Amino acid sequence: MGSTVTTVSFSGADRHRYRQKVQRCLDALARMLTEGGFASSPPRMGLEIELNLIGADLGPAMANGVVLEKLDDPAFTIELAQHNLEFNVAPRLLGGNQVMELELELTEALADANFKAQDAGATIVLTGMLPTLREVHFDQRWLSDSPRYTLLNDQIFAARGEDMVLNMEGTAIPGQRTERLRSSVNSIVPESACTSTQLHLQVEPEHFAANWNAAQCLAGVQVAIAANSPFLLGKALWHETRIPLFLQATDTRPDELKNQGVRPRVWFGERWITSIFDLFEENVRYFPGLLPECDAEDPFEALDSGRAPALSELRLHNGTIWRWNRPVYDVHDGVPHLRVENRVLPSGPTVLDLVANAAFFFGAQRALAVAERPVWTRMSFEAAHENLHAGARHAFGARLYWPDLGWLSPDELVLRHLLPLAHEGLRDCGVSDATRERYLGVIEQRCLVRQTGSSWQRDTVAALESRGLDRDAALVGMLRQYVELMQAGDPVHTWMVLP
Repeated sequence: MGSTVTTVSFSGADRHRYRQKVQRCLDALARMLTEGGFASSPPRMGLEIELNLIGADLGPAMANGVVLEKLDDPAFTIELAQHNLEFNVAPRLLGGNQVMELELELTEALADANFKAQDAGATIVLTGMLPTLREVHFDQRWLSDSPRYTLLNDQIFAARGEDMVLNMEGTAIPGQRTERLRSSVNSIVPESACTSTQLHLQVEPEHFAANWNAAQCLAGVQVAIAANSPFLLGKALWHETRIPLFLQATDTRPDELKNQGVRPRVWFGERWITSIFDLFEENVRYFPGLLPECDAEDPFEALDSGRAPALSELRLHNGTIWRWNRPVYDVHDGVPHLRVENRVLPSGPTVLDLVANAAFFFGAQRALAVAERPVWTRMSFEAAHENLHAGARHAFGARLYWPDLGWLSPDELVLRHLLPLAHEGLRDCGVSDATRERYLGVIEQRCLVRQTGSSWQRDTVAALESRGLDRDAALVGMLRQYVELMQAGDPVHTWMVLP
C-alpha cells in the first residue's frame, strides 16, 4: 500500500494544491524522460511477498505488531490487516545463479521468521487467500496500526458513499453445485484477504513500454498456472479469487459511476503503451487523489540543481491506483530508475513454487519484450484482459487466446510456446543452465500434472467433505495439511490429495 502519511484530514485547498503538485511532478517526469539520466544496468529483479499469520485454531492471528517486534528485521513490515505481513527482498541482478540464491535466502528468512512468530503464538502461511477468514475478520478494528490504512479506508468510503458489496459466482468443485458469494462490507479490510507475490524488474526508459506490454500479455497465463486463492468466506469461488476481490474491496465507484464507465482503481488498463509516461498520465487524468498530501520539494528546482526529484506526490498517487502491472519511479543513491511491478501472482504455495513462478515470468517477459514482431501488435488489448479473467476463474480449465495459436488451454500454451520462450529469455539475461532447468522444470511438471495450489485445495476440501465433514471443518483440515506441505517445501505438483 506504499509510503506512510502524516496528515489526518484534508481540506478542499489541500486537494487543489495536491492536484497542481501532481501535475507538476508529471511535467518534471516528461522532462526527465526527454533528457535522460536514468539508471542503466543489466536486468535487476526485486520481490515482495505478502504473508498470512494463523493461530493454533488455524484462523487468522491478529498479531502482526507483536510478530514484528519478535522479528526485529526491517525487511518485514506490516500490511493492511493485523493478520498480514510483507517481506521485501533486496534487489539483485537476474543473471547467473542469482535466482537460486534468492530461493535460499527466502527459505532461510521465512523459516527464521516463522520460528520467531511462534513466540507470539502465530504461524506464517504462504497462500493467496487464507481459507479460514470469516466476515468477523473484516471489521475495521482489524486494520493494522497505521494512519495510512485508516485514511485509505475513510477516503475510499467517502468517495463511494455507501457500503461495498462483495458479489461473485464461483467455478463449481466437480460433483458439487456452483457457489455464490454476496456480502455487504463497511471497510476495506476484505482487501487484506488478497495476499500476493509482487515481482519487480528494473528497466531503462526506452525498454519500459515493451516490458509492460509483455507483462500484460502474460497476466492471464500467470494466474492460470499459479492460482492459489480458491476459498473466501467459506465459499468455493474463482481459482484465483484475489482478482475479483481486490477490485471489489477497493472500489470507490457506486453503481451509477460504473455505468458511466468511470475506471476502477484496481485496473488492468485499456491500451498498449509506447512510454511509461502514458501510464502516469492516465493516473493523473482519470483518478482523483485519495491521500492529497504534499511535500516541500519543487521537482523542477531539483532538476535545475542537478538532483533527481523525489516526485513524492506522483508516487503517492500511483500507490493508490492498483494496476495489475504497475509503473514505478524511484530514486536510489541519488539516481532515478524505472520498474515494472507485476502484481497478479498469489503468495505460495511453497518457496520453490514462488521462485519458479518468478523465473517463468522474467524469462517469458524478456523474450516477448525483445521479439522482432511483438505479440501485442497481433493481439487486442481486450483479449489480454479477457485472458486474465479466464485464467483467474478457471486456472488450467481456462481457454486463453494467443496470436497464431488461437484458443488453447494454459498448459498447452506454456508447454508448446511460452516455456521455450522463457528458457530463451533467461538465457539472454545470463541465467545459468542449472537455474533455468530447476525452476522452469517445476513449471513444466506443474503443467503436465495440471495441479495448482488452488486445484489441490479444492480437491482436498471435496475429499474431506466426502468423509462427512462440513465446509468449515474441511477448510480447517485442508489448511492443516497445506501448512505441513508448505513447510516441507516440495512443489505443489507433487502434493497428494488424501482420500
